[in-house]
Amino acid sequence: MNLQPVLDRIDTDLPAALDRLMDLLRIPSISTDPAFKGDCDRAADWLVADLASMGFDARKCPTPGHPMVVAHHKGPAGTPNLLFYGHYDVQPVDPLTLWHRDPFDPEIQDEAGGKVIRGRGAADDKGQLMTFVEAFRAWIAVHGALPCSITVFLEGEEESGSPSLIPFMQQNADELRCDLAVICDTGLFDSRVPAITTMLRGLLGEEFTIRGPNKDLHSGSFGGAAINPLRVMARALASLHDETGRITVQGFYDDVPELPEGLRAQWQGLAFDHTKFLGDVGLSVPAGEQDRTPLEMLWSRPTCEINGMWGGYTGAGFKTVLPSEAHAKVSFRLVGQQDPFKLREAFRDHIRAHLPADCTVEFHGHGAAPASVMPVDDAAFEQSRAALTEEWGIPAAYIGCGGSIPIAGYFRDILGMNAMLIGFGKDDDQIHSPNEKYDLECFHKGIRSWARILARVAA
Repeated sequence: MNLQPVLDRIDTDLPAALDRLMDLLRIPSISTDPAFKGDCDRAADWLVADLASMGFDARKCPTPGHPMVVAHHKGPAGTPNLLFYGHYDVQPVDPLTLWHRDPFDPEIQDEAGGKVIRGRGAADDKGQLMTFVEAFRAWIAVHGALPCSITVFLEGEEESGSPSLIPFMQQNADELRCDLAVICDTGLFDSRVPAITTMLRGLLGEEFTIRGPNKDLHSGSFGGAAINPLRVMARALASLHDETGRITVQGFYDDVPELPEGLRAQWQGLAFDHTKFLGDVGLSVPAGEQDRTPLEMLWSRPTCEINGMWGGYTGAGFKTVLPSEAHAKVSFRLVGQQDPFKLREAFRDHIRAHLPADCTVEFHGHGAAPASVMPVDDAAFEQSRAALTEEWGIPAAYIGCGGSIPIAGYFRDILGMNAMLIGFGKDDDQIHSPNEKYDLECFHKGIRSWARILARVAA
């Protein structure tokens, strides 16, 4: 199948593609708020109808929460079967007063860097998922079929913790299992370099309470003689890192691999400007492990961060209280083969070791997911990298991601297939924030990129 007519069709059809995206953006599919349940159903129906109009075998699949959308298109015999994942639900819009216009009245606006699509969900993830849908549309319009078999899997609960995702994948594993999963929910490197994310850090969350006296005490009457849980907690939390930024939990680095030299060299070639990266948030000095580069700290090294600590009196004015309890939330980003459940116990042992005789501790876990590393020896990775380089005119890069995208691990653990993460977002898209936007050129070039990727992978 000839690619050039497909690219020409994408260019010609861009105004219509934008109209379709605007229609989808007008649906307030906020998954975390029950008041918008009907709108989430409406968004799923819209996507089913759109995919069916191209010849996909598409259906809406009910779950205990919001529905999934699953669609199939059979390609020529002997070609790969790719699964494309995205999510149609969006974040809440609060605080509404900070939006410059109705979040669900999308508009194309002119900015200094070019035109943008403004509206909730424009970048995360409706604009992104429509890049691959529009690429499919162009292939089918020109050639009557896609160059390979495609399964589309769209979720409606990604922004609310995906409570229905694992059971649905387990119950429908045979239908969803393909040669490779493709996730379109990431972005460009430095807002300009096309990228394939090959490393995702895992996540472990812990909340704990240290208790001392059986009630709050007057610090003048009891101070010095009675143990203060806040002091105990401060000492325990401070002990989690040494003076070089290294994490001190026993066995924490046992399953942390060294970065391969080839990947290290490629990352160095990206010329990451950590001075600007930190300067944009009012900082100047990298605070992690001092023998690692900032990109290594962000993509390939584990972390331990104190996300909150509280206790005693925190209101206006002053109260000389010696509190009976102290509380904290701590999260870890994990890499390599680090086992979140093993590290949970090691962390809890570390905190217990800092408790004096008169204190007790209670723990509460907040999720645990291992890291994901995608093997780039799959031919589709280099084929996709070549296609991205060709479209963007900049050598595409393999990059890591400091955050966690659990769906990539679910594809591996539940369906036994690797995932390739490619997206076209920019750092300043303001996802999850007021005035979310999506660069119009990224939308256009994203569609063309998927068309090129399909041509190369199917060849």
